[in-house]
Amino acid sequence: MFNQPLSGNAMPRCGGIATMMRLPFQADAAGLDAAFVGIPLDIGTSNRPGARLGPRQIRDESRMLRPYNVATFAAPFESLQVADIGDVPINTFNLLKSVDIIEAFYRDHILAHDCVPLTLGGDHTVVLPILRAMAAKHGPVGLVHVDAHADINDEMFGEKIAHGTPFRRAVEEGLLDCRRVVQIGLRGTGYSADEFDWSRDQGFRVVPAEACWHRSLAPLMAEVREQMGDGPVYISFDIDGIDPAYAPGTGTAEIGGLTVPQALEIIRGLRGCRVVGGDLVEVAPPYDPFGNTSVVAANLLFEMLCVLPGVRYDR
Repeated sequence: MFNQPLSGNAMPRCGGIATMMRLPFQADAAGLDAAFVGIPLDIGTSNRPGARLGPRQIRDESRMLRPYNVATFAAPFESLQVADIGDVPINTFNLLKSVDIIEAFYRDHILAHDCVPLTLGGDHTVVLPILRAMAAKHGPVGLVHVDAHADINDEMFGEKIAHGTPFRRAVEEGLLDCRRVVQIGLRGTGYSADEFDWSRDQGFRVVPAEACWHRSLAPLMAEVREQMGDGPVYISFDIDGIDPAYAPGTGTAEIGGLTVPQALEIIRGLRGCRVVGGDLVEVAPPYDPFGNTSVVAANLLFEMLCVLPGVRYDR
């Protein structure tokens, strides 16, 4: 019997324990095919803090989500065992210690059980230790990275690890299959004309936001699926990839971003890929007074669940 989200007819949606999608909570990933896990960390943030509160708020705003995807016909809770396993106990005062804690948690408490993690961030620093754990299990992974920023800085204030550096470190450490990395939604002002050239030099496909304006991203994602092939794929989705008109609650907002339908096209376009994990990061509730950003985040995490291998589709 697969776990099911708590029905709104069994408990009002304004009540009950605030787990992701009102799923059962379990202390570890044993016996699970997929798990929602939070990382309440924002000490890698360079601008507005608050993403440490993201996991709790995303869980709260996930209360309206129902178990069946009526758009794609995915029935994840009829085919996968899923639960919320709570938060990684990071060190609030030490970023480097937290990075080590996260890597060990994913390696020993999630991936050791052959469970696919779907992560509620937290700032984007968290993807580096996750990718370290992923590469230890799967080897270098393909990456679909949605973001306003490339996060390829060599350093920030002299520090090699922060929310703007993870993908440079991931390349240096051999965690990524650079022939299968796509960055979508990059935009904003920069310090030079070659702002995104380092990504291209590594072999990444870079799709700036301007290339996405006024069009469906379904054709792009058909090309991305072909590029990803049958290798392992990780999804890293910074909420600031979406325009702040739709998702204002984030630390480094940039105008001219993706729409919510385009975000859905990106994730749904990965159906058929061997997705081994995903994250939704940089939701900062203090700048999200009506909860809109967390509503978007919760829905996108559900969409990630719906494209995992093994999910049943009723049509």
